Amino acid sequence: MQRGLLETGTTTVGLKLREYVVLAADRRATAGYYIAHKKTRKIVKITDYMAMTTSGLVADAQVLAEILREELRYYELTTKRKPSVAAAANMLAAIIFSARMYPYIVQLLLGGYDTAPRLFNIDWLGTVTEEKYTATGSGSPIAIGVIESGYREDMKVDEAVELAVKAVRAAMERDVATGNGIDVVIIGKGTFITREYPPR
Repeated sequence: MQRGLLETGTTTVGLKLREYVVLAADRRATAGYYIAHKKTRKIVKITDYMAMTTSGLVADAQVLAEILREELRYYELTTKRKPSVAAAANMLAAIIFSARMYPYIVQLLLGGYDTAPRLFNIDWLGTVTEEKYTATGSGSPIAIGVIESGYREDMKVDEAVELAVKAVRAAMERDVATGNGIDVVIIGKGTFITREYPPR
């Protein structure tokens, strides 16, 4: 099972700042050594203040995003309150954990802003960790080194975007499963911004 995860290629990164969360991901979808798609969206909008990056099996990630959206809508209807990012992360982890005998082959980042920026890493067994910065996918060992060398929690948002893009581009140089441009999402208080960076 772990081998399958390693063979599934992508690079996604997340950074938490004092007022924002920045998510970035490449656009290449692969099937083994075959480039199956060059314009894949690996950052999925969950609510107007929350988004999820996806690495792993595309179908599993798409199903989980849809389940999470509906669960959060139900939560809001029944409680009359918007769910926190932490509640959403734990809900997602519970869904993944409940399927551990036939697991979803994914590693997800969930980032958003409720009363503050939040960033969570959720693995394919439902483990949840809150992070200041992290990376997932086959290019993550390369990307994380770039992030660690430049990350500061007091970075301005444009600096963080530049660092996230630099990290994904570094992965593109060494990981054949990462490529074809970069999508970036910036989430802050009342802010949900998307940016696109074409391949060089």
